[in-house]
Amino acid sequence: MLFQIDVSGVSPEQAIQAFWSHLGPSREGEAFANDLVRGWAERREAIDGIIRDVSQHWRIERMARVDRNILRLATYELMALEDVPRRVTLNEAVELAKRFGSEGSAGFVNGVLDRIASDLGKG
Repeated sequence: MLFQIDVSGVSPEQAIQAFWSHLGPSREGEAFANDLVRGWAERREAIDGIIRDVSQHWRIERMARVDRNILRLATYELMALEDVPRRVTLNEAVELAKRFGSEGSAGFVNGVLDRIASDLGKG
């Protein structure tokens, strides 16, 4: 959904509606996913600022869209979801980067998120 927002400029609510309308009856994880999108939207500028601060030599606008949105999602999790361990957030983000990103995405995402987690004090 974050990728759709990034590419098309739709609102978070429009992206949520479009995403779930195409999945049919399988709506497992819907509430959690919707909360992630809405939470990111509420903190969008702060999250992008955090990513900018730690990704030296990489402007966020120049990052691959997949990488950028994985970083946004995981940064929101690190900031807001205290019950989700750092390791889980980083592992899930790296797996998404491996699956949907380019050859170097997993390492890039892991490095940026490790620094973000450390800066946020997420142990």
